[in-house]
Amino acid sequence: QVQLVESGGGLVQAGGSLRLSCVASGRPFSRYTVGWFRQAPGKEREFVAAISWSSGNTYYADSAKGRFTISRDNAKNTAYLQMNTLKPEDTAVYYCAASKLSAATQRYEYDYWGQGTQVTVSS
Repeated sequence: QVQLVESGGGLVQAGGSLRLSCVASGRPFSRYTVGWFRQAPGKEREFVAAISWSSGNTYYADSAKGRFTISRDNAKNTAYLQMNTLKPEDTAVYYCAASKLSAATQRYEYDYWGQGTQVTVSS
């Protein structure tokens, strides 16, 4: 019922920045918590950040705190992940996801997923 499309990934040197975008269509975007996850080759998909639909509260994995910022623009049906001071260990496919819960930080709490966008950070 919700379709998500990520964009903004690419190649960047360590210390650089990228901003990922997630455009949603279908059900009202404002009623979903939006989360960002990432998955590196051979590793499990992990939580990065989320922003709730009810309060606008944000949540970050320890690896993202102080470097990444999640935001949303409901008028544009778009969520963003601003990534600064990127490190090689940030290299992964980044996925946008939507949850009906007011706050969600676990993969199983999300109902819809985008196709992913590749982020590569060179040393």
